Amino acid sequence: MFALFDEAGKFLAGRILSEAEASIQVELESGKRVKVKAANVLLKFDKPSPAELLSAAQTLSQGIELELAWEFAPEDDFGFADLASVYFQDPPTLPQQAAALLRLQEAPHYFRRAGKGRFKKAPAEIIQQALAAIEKKRVLQLQIEDWAAALGRGECPQPIREQLYKILFKPDKNAPEYKAVVEASRATHTAPLDLLQKAGAIDSPYQFHWRRFLFENFPKGYGFPALEAPEIRDELPLATVQAFSIDDSATTEIDDALSVQGLGEGTVTVGIHIAAPGLAVQRDSAVDNVGRARLSTVYMPGYKLTMLPDEVVQRYTLQEGRDCPAVSLYVALDETTLEIRGHETRLERVPIAHNLRHDQLDAVVTAEWLQNPGFEHQNGTQPLSHLREQLSFLYRLALHLKAQREMVRGKPETFNRPDYTFKLVGNGDAEPSGHEQVVIGTRQRGAPLDLMVAEAMILANSTWGQWLAEHGVPGIYRSQASLAPGVKVRMGTKALPHAGIGVKAYAWSTSPLRRYTDLVNQWQIIACARHGKTAALAAPFKPKDAELFAIVSGFDAAYSAYNGYQGAIERFWTLKYVQQNNITELVAIVFKDNMARADELPLVLPVLGAQDLPRGAKVRVKLGEIDEVALDVKGTVIERLDTAPEAVAEEEAEEEEAEHLAAGPIEIAVDVNEAEAPAGDNPAS
Repeated sequence: MFALFDEAGKFLAGRILSEAEASIQVELESGKRVKVKAANVLLKFDKPSPAELLSAAQTLSQGIELELAWEFAPEDDFGFADLASVYFQDPPTLPQQAAALLRLQEAPHYFRRAGKGRFKKAPAEIIQQALAAIEKKRVLQLQIEDWAAALGRGECPQPIREQLYKILFKPDKNAPEYKAVVEASRATHTAPLDLLQKAGAIDSPYQFHWRRFLFENFPKGYGFPALEAPEIRDELPLATVQAFSIDDSATTEIDDALSVQGLGEGTVTVGIHIAAPGLAVQRDSAVDNVGRARLSTVYMPGYKLTMLPDEVVQRYTLQEGRDCPAVSLYVALDETTLEIRGHETRLERVPIAHNLRHDQLDAVVTAEWLQNPGFEHQNGTQPLSHLREQLSFLYRLALHLKAQREMVRGKPETFNRPDYTFKLVGNGDAEPSGHEQVVIGTRQRGAPLDLMVAEAMILANSTWGQWLAEHGVPGIYRSQASLAPGVKVRMGTKALPHAGIGVKAYAWSTSPLRRYTDLVNQWQIIACARHGKTAALAAPFKPKDAELFAIVSGFDAAYSAYNGYQGAIERFWTLKYVQQNNITELVAIVFKDNMARADELPLVLPVLGAQDLPRGAKVRVKLGEIDEVALDVKGTVIERLDTAPEAVAEEEAEEEEAEHLAAGPIEIAVDVNEAEAPAGDNPAS
C-alpha cells in the first residue's frame, strides 16, 4: 500500500510501513523513512508505484486549463477529487485526482486553500487583479533580462544610470534596476562596479565621488531655502579695540579676530572676538533649522558647502571696516611672565580693522621678524609694521601657551609634515567638473600666524568650557581621557580633560558660522554673560536636555562623513596631480604594514617590496596604474635611499591620519551571491 501526502506544502509519495490512529510511517523511494500525520495523507493506493503516479499526474496537470477548471469548480469549498470528477470523468482515475491536486495547489490566484486537499474558488475580481499582477511581473522580468543583456554588451540603460547611487549604496533589492545589475554581473562574471564602469554608467570619476556624497548626505539637494538673517536687537556697547582676523584668502566665514591692549603697561589684555550669530538666531528658528540639518560646513578643494547661506553668513561675519557684533573673551596677562590674571566675557560690537590673509603674509610674518625687532626683510617692504608689536606679543604668548599644554600632555606636539593646500586653476567659485588643473602647495604646520590663532582659539575654547561648567550650564565638549593607544577623542556634554590638547576642558565655541556645536555653545555662553549665576535657568539647553545629546550624536556622524569625503576628494585631486604632471616615481617613507607615505605629496599607498624594510626607511617607489574611481594606486620599491631609517613619530593620531589618506576598496551594497527572495505565495492576497 502506498500513500500520497502533504509535507510542508510539497507532495510526496511512498510505501506505507505501518499505521497508527493518528499517523503512519512511510518509506520514500530514496529509502528515507518519515512519520506522517494521518490528516496530511491525501490518497492511499496499491498501484501504480509512487514515482509513476507523480510523473503521470505532473503531465496531466499541465493540461488542465485554469479558466475552465474555475468555471467547473463548485461554489462552496471542495476537495481535489471533486474537481477531478467534473473536469475529467466520474469517477476520476488516480492520476487524474493527483493531477487536479497539483494544479489546484500551484494556482492560488484561482483557488484559495481551505484545508488539506481542499480549496475554494477565488472571486472573479481577485483573479483579474492577480492575472494583471502576474502579467506585470512577467513584463518586468523581460525588462530585467533586457537591461542585463545591455549591461553585458557594455551599454547602460538610462533607468539604471539614474538609479546608480541607490543601486550601489542603498539599494531596494526588489527593484528591477538592482536585479538587472545582479543578473548581468552573474552572467558576465564581472564585479558590479567594474560592470557599470565598462557600461558607461559613471560619467566621470569626480562626479561619481561627488554625486555619491550628495546622495548619502544631501539626498534632497544642497541648496538653501529663502532665508532672511535676523537682526541683532541688543544694544551692544562699542569695544575700544582695533581687532584683526587671520584667515586663508578663500575664507568667507570669518568667525574670529584678535586684539591686543596695554603693551608696555605691565598688564596686557588679549581680546578673542567671536562672530555672534547666537545673539540673533534663536533655537528652532528657520536659520537654526537649516544649521541643525547641515551641522557643519563641508570643505573640499576648489569648493565648499557652507553650513549657512552666504547672505546669512555675511550678516554676522567679522568683515573688515565694520563694527561687528561679537562674543569677546578678554584675557588679562602679566606682560613679563605671561601669567593669566583673569578673564572676562562681553557681548559687544567690535571694530574690525583688518582681515589678514596668512597665505599672503606667512613669508613676511616669520619667527625672526616677530622675535627680533631689528630684523628687516631684504626687499625693504615692511607690511604690517603697525601691527608688528601686537603680533610679536601674540606669538610670544602662543609659544608660552603651547609649552604649558605640552607639559600637561607629557610630550611635545610635533609638526613634522606640512599641511597641503589645493588650488584648482580657473575654477573660481563654480562647482568643479573634475578636469581642472590642480596645484598642490604646502604650508608648514605651526607657522607663526597659524600658531597665534590656534593657541588663542584653544585658550578661548578651554576657558569658556570651564566657565560653562562653573555656572552649571551644559555645553558640547571634546575630551580624551589619555594619550594611551586606542583612547580616542569623544564628544559629550560634560567638561572632561582633553589629554591630546593638554587642557582641563575643551568646548568648541570659536566657529559658530561653520560648526553647529559652536553655535549651540555660543547660546550657552551668552546666557552666562547675561545672567551670571542664574544662567542655568535661562540657557536654551538645560542639563540632561535630550536635544543636546541628539545634537552631539548627529554632529559626530555628520562631521565624520564630511571629513571622510574631504579626505577622499583630496586624494582624488592628488592622483589627478600625479597624472597631470606625469609622475611615475616618487620618494616615500615606509611606516607600517607595507604602507608608505609620499615625501612631497599628501599620498599614502601600499608598496610591494617593503616587507623587510624598517619603519622610517626612505625609498624610491615606482607607481602603478591609477584607478580614479577606487582612488587606488599601488607602488613598488625600486631603491632604498637611506642607510638608517628616519625617526617616525609613533603617535596614534598620525597613524590614523595616514590611514585616512590611504584608499581601500569601495564598499558597495550589491550582493551577487545573495539568493533571490522567494516569490510571494499569492500576488492577489
